[in-house]
Amino acid sequence: MTMADIFFLICVIFIWFMIFYQLALSVAGFLYYLRSRRERKEMPGYTDDSLLPLVSILIPAHNEERVIRKTIRKITAFDYPRDKMEIIAIDDSSTDSTGALLDALAADDPRIRVLHLAPPEGGQGKSRALNMALGHVRGEFLAVYDADNRPDPAALKHLVLQLMADPSLGAAAGKFRTANASKNLLTRFINIEGISFQWIVQAGRWFLFRLGTIPGTNFIIRTELIRALNGWDEKALTEDAELSIRIYKAGKKIKFVPHAVTWEQEPETVRVWLKQRTRWVRGNNYVVFKFLREWFSLGSKRLMLEILYFLSLYYIFFAAILLSDAIFIGGLFGWIDLNLPGPFNEVWILAYVLFILEIYLALSFEHEDRPKNLLTVPFMYLTYCQLWLPVVFMGILQDLGGRKRVWDKTERFEEKT
Repeated sequence: MTMADIFFLICVIFIWFMIFYQLALSVAGFLYYLRSRRERKEMPGYTDDSLLPLVSILIPAHNEERVIRKTIRKITAFDYPRDKMEIIAIDDSSTDSTGALLDALAADDPRIRVLHLAPPEGGQGKSRALNMALGHVRGEFLAVYDADNRPDPAALKHLVLQLMADPSLGAAAGKFRTANASKNLLTRFINIEGISFQWIVQAGRWFLFRLGTIPGTNFIIRTELIRALNGWDEKALTEDAELSIRIYKAGKKIKFVPHAVTWEQEPETVRVWLKQRTRWVRGNNYVVFKFLREWFSLGSKRLMLEILYFLSLYYIFFAAILLSDAIFIGGLFGWIDLNLPGPFNEVWILAYVLFILEIYLALSFEHEDRPKNLLTVPFMYLTYCQLWLPVVFMGILQDLGGRKRVWDKTERFEEKT
C-alpha cells in the first residue's frame, strides 16, 4: 500500500464519518419537524396580554437606506401587545439616509427609539452596536433583527412563548427564509442551502442533543442572561456562533423554533457572497480557537460536541475533500497510481445520492420540492458546494497572514416596492 493509498483511505473515512453524521441529523430533523408541528398546536396562546413580558427589539443598521423602512414597518406590525414592545433602532455611524429615515419613523411611533452612534463608538461592527444598545434595554427579553428582515407577524410571540414555557432555555432561535430566492441561480442555491442547514443541522442537533445555535437575526434571549455574559464579543465576526457557546457554558440551552419565521435578503452576486462567506469562515476560525483551548475543561458533552463539529466541518472535512480531490486529479492524469482495491466509484455515487435525498427531504418540509428546485440540487453539488473550498481556504489564509478582523456588513440590493 502506497502513501497515496493511505491518504486516500483516511480521506474516505473522514468524509464518510461526516456523511453518516449528516444522515443521522437528517433523520432527526424529520422527527423534529413532526414534533414541532404538534408542539405548535399544543403551545398555550396566552390570550391574556397582561401575561406577556416586555420585549426589547434591537435593530442594528449601518447604511441600510435601501431596506430599513420596510423592516421597521414589519416589526411594528408584530402580533404582540403594543405596550409590551420597545424597538431600539441603532444608527451605527451611517453615511447615507438611514438615520434620517429612522428618525422619521420614530416620530410616528412612540415605541421606536433611535440610538445614533458616532465614531469612535460607532462604525465598529454589529457586536459593538448591540453592546452600546444593551444599556438602553428595559425588556425582560431581548430580540435581535437584522435591518433587511421581514418577519412574519407571529414570529416574535412564538419565540417569547418558548422562553416563558421552559426556564432551561436561555435563548430561542427562529427560522430564516430567503426573500429574494427567485432573483437568480445564486439566490436559489442560497435558499436551498438555508432550508437544508436549518432542517438538518439546527433541527437535527436540537432533537438529538438539545443543541442549537442562534443565527444573527430572528432570535430572542433573556436580558439578564446576556448582561451576565457581558454582552457580545466585539472581536467575533460571527458573534452569533460565539455567543451560542457562552450560553451553553452558562448552563442554558438554545431551542430552534421553526414556526417563528423571518424573510431576509441574500447576496445576489458572487462577489458579495464570497465576501460574506469568507467573513463567516474567519468568524468561525476565531470561535473554534477561542474555545478549543478550553475543550477538555468545558465540562459539557454538548459543548465538546459543538466544538468538535466546527473543527471537523471547517478543517478535517475540508482537508479530506481537498486531499481526495488532489489524489483523484493526480490519478486521472497518471501522476498518482492508486492500488487500493474497493468499490470507490460506487461509494462516491452513494454519497452523492445521499446528499441529494437529504436536501430533497428538507425542501419538502417547506413545500419547496418544486421541479425547478429538485433539478437544481444535483447541479448545486457540482457547482455551488464546491465554491466553499476556496472560501474556506481564503478565510484560513487571511487569518494565517494576520489580516485584521474587521466586521463588514453584507451589501444590500434594491428591492421591488
